[in-house]
Amino acid sequence: MLEKMAAFFENRLTGYDEHMLTVIEGAVEFYKFTAAQLPSTERCAILDLGCGTGLELEEYFALNPSANITGIDLSDGMLSALENKFPYQKLDLICGSYFDVPFGKNRFDAAVSVESLHHFPAEQKRSLYKKLCDSLKAGSYFILTDYFAESESLEREYFENLRQLKSEQGIFDHEFYHFDTPLTVEHERMVLKSAGFSQCEILKKWGTTHTIKAIK
Repeated sequence: MLEKMAAFFENRLTGYDEHMLTVIEGAVEFYKFTAAQLPSTERCAILDLGCGTGLELEEYFALNPSANITGIDLSDGMLSALENKFPYQKLDLICGSYFDVPFGKNRFDAAVSVESLHHFPAEQKRSLYKKLCDSLKAGSYFILTDYFAESESLEREYFENLRQLKSEQGIFDHEFYHFDTPLTVEHERMVLKSAGFSQCEILKKWGTTHTIKAIK
C-alpha cells in the first residue's frame, strides 16, 4: 500500500541512518563527496531540500562548522533527530513541503539535496528549481545527489506503475505518496537548465546515483 510521504519517513525513523548508509550503493562515499562540494566560507548560508536526519550535514559541519543551514523536510521526527545531532550549529529547520515553503530571493550561497527529489515529475521539479534558482546569490550553485532512471523507458515505467497503484487503491488526491519515480539524469539536467541554471555538470556517479552541480 502506498503511504503518504511524511508518514513513510516518520514510520522509518528508527534505523534510518544505518539503512541509508548500508543499503544504497556508494552512500558512505557520496555523502562525503556532496558535503565537500559545498562552500567552505565562514557563516555561509546553505539551503538543504529534504534534509532528513542530516547525513550530508554530518559531513559538512566537520568541514565548515560555522555554516548557517536552512533545512526543509516533511517529517517532524526527522527534523527532531537532526536538531538533536547538532545542538550547537546554526539551524533553521522548517517542517513542510519544499514545493510550498518560500525560499526568498538572492539569499543562499549554495543549496543541496541528497536522495530526496526522485519522487516527482519534471513539471513539478521545474517550478521548484525556478524558485530555488531565484533564491541563490549570483554565481552560487545547487548540488544535487540522487539516483536516476537508467533509461527513458524505465522512467516512463516508474510513473505508469505509480499511476496504476493510485488507481487500484482509490487515491485521487494531490498528496505526495512515497514511490520512486526518478527521471533520467539527462532529463534532470534539462529541467534544471529550463528553470534558469546556466550550467549543469555531472561531477561523479555511484551506480545509478549521480552528483550534479547546477550553477546559477
